[in-house]
Amino acid sequence: MTATFPEQQRASATAAFGRFSPHQALHIFDRTADSGHEPGVVEVAPRTWWIQPGMVNVALFETDEGLLLVDCGCAGDGPALVETVRRLSDKPLRAVVYTHAHSDHAFGLWAFLEAGEIPEVYAHRNLPDHLRRYQRTSDLNGRINGQRRDTEGRTWFRDDDQVVWPTVLFDDRLELTLGGETFVLHHGKGETDDATWVWAPQRRTIAAGDLVTGYLPNAGNPKKVQRYAEEWADAADAMAALRPAVVVPGHGDPVTDEAAIADELAAMARYLRIIVDHAIAGLNAGVLPDEIVATLEIPAELRDHPRLAPLYDQPEFICRNVIRRYSGWWDGYPSHLLPSSQDEQAAEVARLAGGVEVLLARVDELAATGRPDDLRLACHLAEWAFLADRSDPAAQACYRDTFERRAQQHPGLMAQVNLRTSAAWVARAEKENHR
Repeated sequence: MTATFPEQQRASATAAFGRFSPHQALHIFDRTADSGHEPGVVEVAPRTWWIQPGMVNVALFETDEGLLLVDCGCAGDGPALVETVRRLSDKPLRAVVYTHAHSDHAFGLWAFLEAGEIPEVYAHRNLPDHLRRYQRTSDLNGRINGQRRDTEGRTWFRDDDQVVWPTVLFDDRLELTLGGETFVLHHGKGETDDATWVWAPQRRTIAAGDLVTGYLPNAGNPKKVQRYAEEWADAADAMAALRPAVVVPGHGDPVTDEAAIADELAAMARYLRIIVDHAIAGLNAGVLPDEIVATLEIPAELRDHPRLAPLYDQPEFICRNVIRRYSGWWDGYPSHLLPSSQDEQAAEVARLAGGVEVLLARVDELAATGRPDDLRLACHLAEWAFLADRSDPAAQACYRDTFERRAQQHPGLMAQVNLRTSAAWVARAEKENHR
């Protein structure tokens, strides 16, 4: 997340994450930063609840022996989650499953321990390494997620005592028995390589974590580590084969219609495989990455599917992530292999054009047409103008405003956030100019 939340960006985040709070999103590891919302609760099956304390969902299963909790929200969700669980059941918390180590799913458990609960904590074997990577790249993740510092100067997960570490690790599949019922933990790669989804066969219920979110899978996030679109499709197929009657997704509303669940899982798997197959076919044919992405076509019935809308990610980003996975970092253009700096290139373009003001005038012409492709081209010119002279107020304004117009054209949160990087760069240049 960025440090500010334009109205469009806030609306997109709310659509994707439910009880979204800008304050909590900027203090994701702060135990005092709750969502400011009353948690949502739906009993999706007997003694089975969907709980949404903030931007993430939690699944609660009550058995005669005690409770199984799947995920525990952000750090600041802990107290509200304890209160909600205790309103629903007085059974002891026996088991917790982390579906993955992301900041919004695995950091609220501390409040249960402070309340005296002593559960076993289950996770895939890759999850501790995921947490260690978080620690190693704490400053990086804090910056790219727009985090504010807490009282100890932390912007991200850094210290071991910020999380309740798992006590039981598994590889591909694990059955646990609680109150005479079997719960099956399955490993599946998707947004992460440590993902777990939970199947409760007696209840025909799946707690899917972020393998199901009710919108296009986050399989291509531009600034994050590798995602796994192909294995994500495999996980969707594996879930569908069980014919679940209920799915508690990692984000968004629960689904309690068997036909709707089957349709969503099948459509998701097909959507992802179309992207993967297109990217690999292009790579095998020697097509440059830009052309692979430009020629990607998604069938209308998938593009318009109500549970696969590009609210967060978008197919072009997923395609680039597949390309990154199966090929190198180079985009294939010889001049990009050992390039001049972007500032040097921009200065030369401005000189050849006849000055920064000429570039700015052309930006205005292109933007005035109202055509998306013209605005796309205008963004290149606006960026060249700014990089050629970061101190020019007109270039600063053009850079910020042109990319803001482009951001307004995109429903996906990741496109909006990253296009608005221009505003942050302008703010930095303005600050440096006034020193």
